[in-house]
Amino acid sequence: MPKVYLTGAGPGDVELLTLKAVRVIQNADVLIYDRLVNPEILELAKESCDLIYVGKEDKKHTLPQEAINELIYQASLKYENVVRLKGGDPFVFGRGGEEALYLYERNIKFEIIPGITSAIAVPAYAGIPVTHRGITTSFRVVTGHENPKKKISQIEWETFLNDETIVFLMGYHNIELISSKLIALGKRKDYPCAVISKGTTKEQEVVVGTLEDITNKSKNLPTPAMIIIGEVVTLREQIRWFD
Repeated sequence: MPKVYLTGAGPGDVELLTLKAVRVIQNADVLIYDRLVNPEILELAKESCDLIYVGKEDKKHTLPQEAINELIYQASLKYENVVRLKGGDPFVFGRGGEEALYLYERNIKFEIIPGITSAIAVPAYAGIPVTHRGITTSFRVVTGHENPKKKISQIEWETFLNDETIVFLMGYHNIELISSKLIALGKRKDYPCAVISKGTTKEQEVVVGTLEDITNKSKNLPTPAMIIIGEVVTLREQIRWFD
């Protein structure tokens, strides 16, 4: 019976791929993969596996999400083992929920294979713990790229004034808006923040600054890049180990 594996590829470093993900990739008849999937992971697939790229970049999508949903469904009618491979975790801003619902409505068997989310792994590779006793007891993961069709933001900006760590995914192109919004709401101008580009890979770059100067400091970094805001950023100098 055909089955679709909605699989997380992790944040970039191939060695952060889970054992279960490796197994299903090696058994896949077709691999439908995103832009953020490390190309080295594709080498795990068997020679007869068909590879289909459906990557998305800012303002440049190979296929719209609705077409990707249909592509996965059609693949399940043709192949026995379908692997939908997504960067990070499929349920953390990966639209894996939408794809799972699309398959459910068409009676297609599927399985979710979580991946290590970049929201935790990338700061860790930069030497920034998202929580630390005595500094913050919580962290929040927020999309930095809301649907432009929404007239009202779903982001509760007013709740960002405490000391919890804020991780913005897909927000690099909106970094000036994010930092200025937080300052306008009352966050200190010298509040620590960092931008991490291509985290967990050999191309990783980390820029540390404040809400006031991070936009200028982090100009022209390659994507993907995430923003992390919080006092935990100050721990990087002692904990940095990877770059």
